[in-house]
Order: sequence, then C-alpha cells, then structure tokens
Amino acid sequence: MNDDARSSPDKNSIKLERLELALRASNEGIWDWQTEQKEIYYSRRILEFLECGRDRAPNLFIPPFDSIHPEDQHAFCLAVTQALQDSGPETLAADARVRAGGGEWRWLKIRGTVVRNRDGKAVRIAGSMINISQRKAAEAQVEEERFLLRQLIDHVPLQIYFKDPQSNFVMANQRMAEWMGFTHERELIQKHDRDFFDYDHWKPAEDDEKHIIQSGNAIIDQLEHETWHEGSETWVITSKFPWRDRHGNIKGTFGVSSDVTKLVKAERQATDLAQQLQLKNQAYEEELLLAREIQQALAEEGFPPTTPGKHGHVTFGARYIPISGLAGDFFEIVQVNENCLSILICDVMGHGVRSALIVAMLRGLLEKQRAQSSDPGLFLQSLNDGLAAILERAGTTMFATAFFGLIDLSAGTFKYACAGHPGPIIAGPNGVCQIASDRSDKGPGLGLRKGASFPTNQIDLAEIDRLILFTDGVLEAENQRGEPFFENRLMEIIKREFTEPLESLLNDILDSVLAFSDRKQFDDDVCLLGVDITRP
Repeated sequence: MNDDARSSPDKNSIKLERLELALRASNEGIWDWQTEQKEIYYSRRILEFLECGRDRAPNLFIPPFDSIHPEDQHAFCLAVTQALQDSGPETLAADARVRAGGGEWRWLKIRGTVVRNRDGKAVRIAGSMINISQRKAAEAQVEEERFLLRQLIDHVPLQIYFKDPQSNFVMANQRMAEWMGFTHERELIQKHDRDFFDYDHWKPAEDDEKHIIQSGNAIIDQLEHETWHEGSETWVITSKFPWRDRHGNIKGTFGVSSDVTKLVKAERQATDLAQQLQLKNQAYEEELLLAREIQQALAEEGFPPTTPGKHGHVTFGARYIPISGLAGDFFEIVQVNENCLSILICDVMGHGVRSALIVAMLRGLLEKQRAQSSDPGLFLQSLNDGLAAILERAGTTMFATAFFGLIDLSAGTFKYACAGHPGPIIAGPNGVCQIASDRSDKGPGLGLRKGASFPTNQIDLAEIDRLILFTDGVLEAENQRGEPFFENRLMEIIKREFTEPLESLLNDILDSVLAFSDRKQFDDDVCLLGVDITRP
C-alpha cells in the first residue's frame, strides 16, 4: 500500500469533521436513512434537537409518525409518501413540530435528497435538519399581531384605505368596502373615486392626494361632501397622510374618514329651526314690547288732580321698577268724586308673561267693580270671585295679593281692606305704624277660592299725614347674612325722614334697599306708592 492510500482515510475523516463543524455552526444536523431498514442515522446535532441518545432516537419517517405534532402529521405524511413513491420527486421537504425527549415540541426544518435505483425506487434519503422554533415563534407572534391589527382595522367605526399615486385603492378595511357598496375589500381594489362619486367630489379629492404626494404634508380633519352617482349625499370628516415605505419613500396616500352625515343633517335642521325660532322670537319680542309699552303707559298714567279743597287735598308719588320686561305689580288711583279717592296696589304671583296676563285680567275686572268701591271689603270680594272663576276655567293656579283703600276727605275717614298683601305704613301725629298687619285684618290672596270674605277696616284721616304702600320686592331684598329687609327697617326710614318731601323719601327708600341687598339689585318687581294727606 502506498503513502497516498494510507493517507486517504485520514483525509476522509478530516472532510467529515469539517462538515460536522460547518453544520454545527449553521445549527444544522445531518440524517441518513436506508429505506429498507428501520434504523436511521442522526448526527449529534439532531440528537441534541431530539434530546435523546442514538439507541432511543425515533425514525421520524416511519408511520405512524407519533413524534410529529398532530396538526402537522398530514402534511408530513404526504411529503414522505411522495418521496417514497417510485419515480417520485428527487427531494423531500417538510416543516413540522417534533416532540423532543423532554416532551417539548420543536419546529424542525427537514430537507432530504432521494437516491433511487435504476427502477426509480427510493433506496436512500439523506439530508439535514435545522431547529427553526425561534423563527416559527417569531412568525406566529407577527401573524397574531397582524391578525389583531386587522381585526382592529376592520372593526373600528372608521373608513380606512390606502391609494397608489394614481389615487386607485390598493387596500381598505371592511367598513370602507361596505361604505363603497361592496361586501369585501378585494372588490374595491384598483377602483377610483370617479367610479362612485360625481366630479364635484372626486376631482378635489384626487387633487388633495396629489398635493400630499408632492408636498409630503398631511390634511387633517377636512369635511368632505360626497355626491354619489345615484344622487345621494353623505358627509365625512377625513384625514389624509403620505404613505411611506420603510425607507421613507412615498408610495401613495392613506386616509381615515368618519361618517358625519347625521350630524351635518342635524346641524342643518337645527340651523333651519334656529332661523324659524329667531323669526318667531322676533315676533314674540315685538308683541312683548307692545305689552311693555302698554303696561308702562298705564303705570305712568299720572295721578288725579291735587287741587286743595275745603276738606283738604292729597298728593301722590310712585316708583315702579319691573325686573323683567313685563311685571306683575301695579297700582291704580281713581277719583271717585271731588272729595274721595280710591287706592289699589296689587302684586301678582311671579313675574313675566303669566303675571302680566293676570294683571290685564284684574284691570279688566276693576272696570266692572267700580260700583263696589265704596265698600273696600265688597270690592276685593268681587275681584276675587271674578279672578277665581277665570282661573278655574283655565285650569291653572295663580293668585295675587292686594290692598284697597278709600280716602274720604269730606268724612275724614280712610276705609281699607287687604287680600294677603303687606299692610301699608302710616305716619301721623301718633308716630309711625303699620296697618292691616294682623291676620284678622286680612283675607286670602285673590283668585285662590270663590266666596272668600275680606273685612273692611276704618281709621280717621286725622291720624294720617303720610301713607306708604309697597309690594314684596321692597321687603324681600337680603343682605350677605340672608336677612330680609322687612317692614321694621322701612318704618325706621319713614320715621327718620318724616319731614322730607315725599319724592325724596321714595328715593331714599329705594337707595336704602339696594345698599342693604347683597346683590345690589332687586330680585322681584318693585312698586312703591306714597300718599301725603293735607287737611285744612
């Protein structure tokens, strides 16, 4: 044997060793199977994959393929069967999960070359295996994330789409496909907006997308009016962006739009209603203005003549402050005869239109009850029955408080009756006091019940130099501690300024109430009436 022959085995060993090292570096192992035998050769690397020794290593290619994962058995069996068929393929290729000795499933990429005899029968298959578990895990994770992302995209209440530089759809979510009238997104691919919309919509949309591609700038929250070929109209809020690949190159555009058709139509309806309401309000304001002017004219109608007579004379002063356009407070002074005058002050519950209507009703009833004015109690009783009948027919609950007095200069008397109203304050020789302050001196508010009685009271005019009548707006002003102004403070002002002219006194009363009020304004309508009685 020559030296070359003796060195040949050593060279083969070196080649095998190099092959083994190369396969180990690539994480691959080699296998070799003589198809007529049950035994199979696995390299050390494959045995590491399988976590077993040579004596316990299973031949993966012999049925029933128990070491192959059930989900992969069908494809693996098919690949092996085809490789073993006479004149079958020259290669065997399969990816499958294989159970390792510790029970763990490992993904193996299995590749082999089929050696056939002259008859085409497979007599040997040899190849490599590589552990691809990490790659498969990464692919599974990517696939799951892709699935979740797709689920999210398809179920968000938004239309999402991608377009190429020619504004043709290349991708869309399910909602976008349905918005365009399709059942699946693939039906929308390569379609253009012109296939669905009129020129007035698709051309500006295409121009916007071209501008985005050229400038790289997005368009955010743009309201688009979509006019469809069949004539319907929709509105969407759209944001469009440049679509870039992973290298930053612009491939087209993508957009997100939201259907706001109902909102736009509702806004239009609201605008129409607002315009109609504005017209109605304008008419209503004009009517209120007329009512205010009439009410103000009645309040400023003036007082009866105050020419001194042989029995004396009476002078008047008043302040009338409604807190809204229409008030529920009013007063009326009527010259009954040369020496007799009637005084009425009234406060209707609340203020505004409802109160003003009650005021109008009461003024109408006053004209019918003039004959009863000689008896204040009967006069208020007639007003009450008339108002109660009207409110009963209307099916509503309202009431008014009132004070009615009769100044008779010739008889030297002041007769009065009260319907739940604050009693006036008198100033005279005996000082300052309030009349009609006891419950026995009053009847109920007007309009609460029919048949109510109102006692008539009388006082000598000799006891009265000045008479101050008022409504609740004067008394109910509150300071910072929540204390109302009340009658006692009003009486102190009248007593302190007894000698002041009537007009000055009325001004001082209003100034004192506003200074006392925490809000520096009246919370209710104010009606203030002053009467000075001069005797011969």
